Amino acid sequence: MLGGVDSHSLPRTAAFFDLDKTVIAKSSTLTFSKSFYQGGLINRRTALRTAYAQFVFLAGGLDHDQMERMREYLSALCRGWNVQQVKEIVAETLHDLIDPIIYDEAASLIEEHHTAGRDVVIVSTSGAEVVEPIGELLGADRVVATRMVVGDDGRFTGEVEYYAYGPTKAEAVKELAESEGYDLDRCYAYSDSATDLPMLETVGHPHAVNPDRALRREALARGWPVLDFHRPVRLKQRLPSLSAPPRPVLVAAAIGAAAATAGLMWYANRRRGSVA
Repeated sequence: MLGGVDSHSLPRTAAFFDLDKTVIAKSSTLTFSKSFYQGGLINRRTALRTAYAQFVFLAGGLDHDQMERMREYLSALCRGWNVQQVKEIVAETLHDLIDPIIYDEAASLIEEHHTAGRDVVIVSTSGAEVVEPIGELLGADRVVATRMVVGDDGRFTGEVEYYAYGPTKAEAVKELAESEGYDLDRCYAYSDSATDLPMLETVGHPHAVNPDRALRREALARGWPVLDFHRPVRLKQRLPSLSAPPRPVLVAAAIGAAAATAGLMWYANRRRGSVA
């Protein structure tokens, strides 16, 4: 039985999952870099740097200062992008790109929590437009994610309406608990990053999944379970009863993917400059 999930629970409890490196094996945003390159949104040099950023992301984690600078760069780079163009690109590639990288262990946990009567909530720093379709594929009941502003002209304004990161994730969990009647002492949470400590501290059953060094240290010190997820599986094979979301939902995924990818491009550039 994965993650210490028992078979008994009171009504109105939930399991809160971070997304990248917790439920899926890669960054949900960087995964689209090749598609953006083929669609002409980024050039070859940027695509290569994004591939490097994916490597850095998988090898470690980003601290608070790096995440804040990433948000600033994200806003500047995405300003003026035509959202419809991005939507069309992601609509054609989201399912094929995300489906093969779902962790089998995470899919099993989602099943177990639903069987135990708990809601499943994805809480991710990635954009809502990419997190919501992924959440639907996973059978999640709700998602909390970053929201970018789109102007009347259909282009990114460069503003972030809501940034789901660090303490704001914990605040969102508490707000959901209040509105949905969740008993947080009986709730579960899963993340790979020390930046999610506030969210993990909010629930009675926190778990570290593929943790970065800082989170592993904290988890061991506090006696939290440390889980190792390493078996990606195609979701339609693992959860055949869940069908792919309709095309309009897939189309909507573009905004968050494009915007968050921009931030990690900045991080790749920064790391490249620091080792030059």
